[in-house]
Amino acid sequence: MTTLTEKHKKLERNITLLAVAAFAVVAIGGLVEVAPLFWIDNTIEKVEGMRPYTPLELAGRNIYIREGCYNCHSQMIRPFRDEVERYGHYSLAAESMYDHPFQWGSKRTGPDLARVGKRYSDAWHVQHLTDPRSVVPESIMPPYAFLADRDLKPGDMSAHLKALKDVGVPYTDKDLAQANADLVAQADPEADTKDLLSRYPKAQARDFDGNPSRLTEMDALVAYLQMLGTLVDLDSAAPQEVER
Repeated sequence: MTTLTEKHKKLERNITLLAVAAFAVVAIGGLVEVAPLFWIDNTIEKVEGMRPYTPLELAGRNIYIREGCYNCHSQMIRPFRDEVERYGHYSLAAESMYDHPFQWGSKRTGPDLARVGKRYSDAWHVQHLTDPRSVVPESIMPPYAFLADRDLKPGDMSAHLKALKDVGVPYTDKDLAQANADLVAQADPEADTKDLLSRYPKAQARDFDGNPSRLTEMDALVAYLQMLGTLVDLDSAAPQEVER
């Protein structure tokens, strides 16, 4: 024991020896953590139901980011009882696998939106975005009524989808070719959306903002919100067990 103590004192007093030993320990620990990543294709366990965003959902997500909604709303429910009882099943890593960037966040001025899809009607979302306090009196969210007055002009969605495909999002060539048409069709109640829905399972196709004669930024944002948390069968993908 005395010998070990003496060696330890010698190590502590010799700054060069201490630096070398510390570097060796950190290097070994880093190697153990990092090396396995070079031999696996993906660190995310895939779950059934996940798909890339439709062009309209993607356009809505871009508006969500543009308006800074992520500054007050997170999209990551943690596996704790108080979280899941309020917001729903905890978030799975696979649910963000096609997000560039992800919208996890760490600040909640407003509620988490990871499972907001289909919880409210389209009309509720439109009213909430137009005049937040008319449906949530205690809300401090600013109004976004202007979204209903702006025509949706997202640019060339084919190019956008191609950029995402280049970083690993599994869009098909047909998805790219049909992107701009899909954008319009999803919010047009008169459009034939069979092909769109076959390529994007569980996509919701209808007029979202209450004005079917016009495709607006409100259509896109509501379409995005109504999709959140609706793709994965959570009961079969991850039985809910939470910490008390």
